[in-house]
Amino acid sequence: MVNSLVRLVDIQIQNFKNVKNGHLNLINRRKQFRASVLGLYGQNGSGKTALIDALQMLKHILSGQSVPDKFADYINVDEKMARLSFHFEMKDQQTGKCDIFYAFSMMSIEDDTEQNTDQAFEHKSKKKVQIMDELLSFSYEDAEGDRKIRKGPFIDTSSVSVFVPNSKYELLFGKDRDVKQRLIVAKALASATSRSFIFSREFLTEMRKQQESVKQDGTVIPDERAFHSEIIERMVFYGNYELFVIGTSNTGIISLNALPLAFNVRHGEHGAVGNLMVPLGKTADIPDEVFRTVFEVVEDMNIVLKQIVPGLTISVMDLGPTVMKNGSSGRRIMLMSDKNHKSIPLQYESEGIKKIISVLQLLIVMYNKPSITIVIDELDSGIFEYLLGELLRILSEKGKGQLIFTSHNLRPLETLDRGFIAFTTTNPENRYIRLTNIKENNNLRDFYFRDIVLGEQREEVYNATNNAEIALAFREAGEAIGT
Repeated sequence: MVNSLVRLVDIQIQNFKNVKNGHLNLINRRKQFRASVLGLYGQNGSGKTALIDALQMLKHILSGQSVPDKFADYINVDEKMARLSFHFEMKDQQTGKCDIFYAFSMMSIEDDTEQNTDQAFEHKSKKKVQIMDELLSFSYEDAEGDRKIRKGPFIDTSSVSVFVPNSKYELLFGKDRDVKQRLIVAKALASATSRSFIFSREFLTEMRKQQESVKQDGTVIPDERAFHSEIIERMVFYGNYELFVIGTSNTGIISLNALPLAFNVRHGEHGAVGNLMVPLGKTADIPDEVFRTVFEVVEDMNIVLKQIVPGLTISVMDLGPTVMKNGSSGRRIMLMSDKNHKSIPLQYESEGIKKIISVLQLLIVMYNKPSITIVIDELDSGIFEYLLGELLRILSEKGKGQLIFTSHNLRPLETLDRGFIAFTTTNPENRYIRLTNIKENNNLRDFYFRDIVLGEQREEVYNATNNAEIALAFREAGEAIGT
C-alpha cells in the first residue's frame, strides 16, 4: 500500500471551540472529479477556522508531534473534553480499498512538568492538552471484490491495558512481557507529552522491531500482520509528507516581512518536503543543503506564476557563502521580484502577491498528485477575486489532489461546482451543512444571499443584524467618548 492514494473524506467535530457538533463530508457526491475540493463559507465566528484547527491537530498527531498548548483552550467552555473523528479512504489499484477511521478525545489539564512543589500560587498555572481514548478502525475490500473485512476496531486505547482488542495487540506485538511493559511506559509518556500513542515514535519503533525480528528468524511475516502494520505506516507517511495545513498565521507573518514557503518537490532521485521561513526585509542565511531546494521551489513556481501574474517571476539572489550559527556552511540569499526586466526585493511586492507565492508550490503539487491534501484558512486574503475564482475552477476541474479552504470572498460560488461548497450555520449543534433545493440554473452566490435574507434552509446560516441598531450603536459610542 506504499503507492496507495489516501484521501480525507469525512470529519466530525464535537465540543471543539464554538462547534458543539459538526459533521462535514468532503466529497462531491454530485459529479465525478479527480480532485477533491471543499470550500467552507459562513459568517464570522461561525466555525470555519475550527475546521482548520481540527485538521492542524490531525497533522500534529499523525506526525508524532506534541500538540501545542494553545489547543488546551480550544475545548468548548461548557464541556470537559472535545472529540475529533476522521474518515480516510485508501485506494490501491492492485490491493483494493481500505476505509480508515481514526478518532480521539482531548482534555485540558494542568502542566506541572516545570514544578516540583504543590504550592501552585508561586507561579502562573499552565494548561496543556492530553490526548486520550484513541480509536483506530478500518474496513477493507480487495480489488476483485472477493474478500471483504467489515468495519471493526483495530486499536482502542481507552482501556487500562496497552490497547484492545487483545487479538490485535498480539498480532502486532506478540506476548513478550518486556515489550508490553515498554509500551505501557510509552503510553504514559505520550499522554504526558500531549502526543498520540498510536502514532508515537515509541509505538512505531516497537512495531517495526517486531517486523524485523520475524524477518531475522527467517519466517515470513503473516499477511494479516503486514496489512495492519501498513495501515499505520501509511497514515504516518500521509501526516508527515502529504498533509499540509496553512493557517492565518502565515498571512500575519507575511505582513511582518517574512515569507513562509511550504513545499513538496521532487527532481529525479532528489526530493524535499517542509516549510521554510525566508525574511524579506533583509538577507537570509540558509544551509547549503537547503540552497538547492529553494532554487527548485522557485523554478517550479515561476512556471505558473508568470501565467497568473503576467510578466512576473521571482528569483534567488546568491550573495555568496556564509557560516551558519551552528558552524556549518551556508549561503546568503535574498528573494527578488523580476518584472519588466527590472529586479526589486520581493518585500516591496503587494501582500496578495506574497500570499500567492507562499502557497503556490503546494497548489502545484495538489494539481498534479492525487494523494496530497492542502488545507488553507482564508485563501482569499489579499488575492484579487476574479483570479481566485479562476484558480479554484482550474484546480477543481483538472487537478488530482485534495484542497480544503475557507474564504469570505464569494466569487468561487460562481466558478465551482456546488458539490464543492459547504456552509456554516448559526446552530452550534449542527455547524456545517450543504445547501439544498438548488436548481441547475441557480447562481449559488445569489442563492446564498437570498437564504441569508429569507432563511429557506433547515438551518439558519446567518445571524441577522439590524442596520438601524448598528447606526444607533455607533452614535452612542461616539457620544460616550465625547466626539
